[in-house]
Amino acid sequence: MTDGHSSRTESRPAREWVVKVTSPSFSQNSILRAELTARFGASVFNETGQRFDRQCLAAYLADADAAVVGLEVIDDNLLASCPRLRMIAKYGVGLDGIDLDACRSRGVALGWTAGVNRRSVAELTLAFVLGLFHDVFLTSTLLRQGRWHKQGGRQLSSATIGIVGLGHVGRDLARLLKPFHCRILANDIVDVSAFCAEHNIELVEKDDLYAQSDAVTLHVPLTPLTRRLIDDRALEKFRQGAFLVNTSRGEVVDQAALKRALIDGRLGGAALDVFNVEPPSDRELLQLTTFVGTPHIGGNAREAVLLTGRSAIAHLERFFCQAAEVSE
Repeated sequence: MTDGHSSRTESRPAREWVVKVTSPSFSQNSILRAELTARFGASVFNETGQRFDRQCLAAYLADADAAVVGLEVIDDNLLASCPRLRMIAKYGVGLDGIDLDACRSRGVALGWTAGVNRRSVAELTLAFVLGLFHDVFLTSTLLRQGRWHKQGGRQLSSATIGIVGLGHVGRDLARLLKPFHCRILANDIVDVSAFCAEHNIELVEKDDLYAQSDAVTLHVPLTPLTRRLIDDRALEKFRQGAFLVNTSRGEVVDQAALKRALIDGRLGGAALDVFNVEPPSDRELLQLTTFVGTPHIGGNAREAVLLTGRSAIAHLERFFCQAAEVSE
């Protein structure tokens, strides 16, 4: 992206760039704090422990030269209120919250690394799948209620797993599933036939994947095509008693439709790490014995946090080193 603010900041040494971190988890990580501050001495961290609302975010970034952002929405209105902002480093992998056209038109560079936390998300997905198949979540919930429910579920070796989206996470999940010798189906809008042939994965249409899978896992970005991808119509195609796992983006699933499918028994269970609104407020959904949820922790394994944070720092370094070279 082109630089729209070069006259205001290029003459300063690197340590004087004002870098502001919006992400609470980055800000609370002592290793990442130290590494960022060592490179950019004027770094500022989000000490609130909470995500900023739109008004607070604009005020916080108003005097920033660069920002390390997580799940915040970066749109044209926000950029207009932050005239010094020259660079955004993405802490994470999803770009659905960032208006790329607005960044381009205002000369704000974007640094991000696709799939940097893939193993963390894939492992959580596998944990969900195993827990659902072996009734771990159901029986532990019932046990807390004083009910001794000795049902052990089934093994993955006898199951069919459907993966919607064979990007970085979907592919890593497929690799993790190989030792279980289950049948794997997949669907993607891009050509993934070579990967599927190499890993003995069957490429099928979405409706066929829904109908044949004992568990469906979602690994797609949030786009107009994937928003509410799993709705009433899609859920009607699911095999009776199948499981749904979503570790991608909350709005990929119509949560009201999901709740109906769990209550009426069309689905045997569901596991979500992401929600339409976070934190979620639908207590009825959260309290269903066939539902398990986690607070968007898929990419937050310790190793993934460091990898993702260091990726953001590396993008900042590259950008400002290049800016310094241009100014010399």
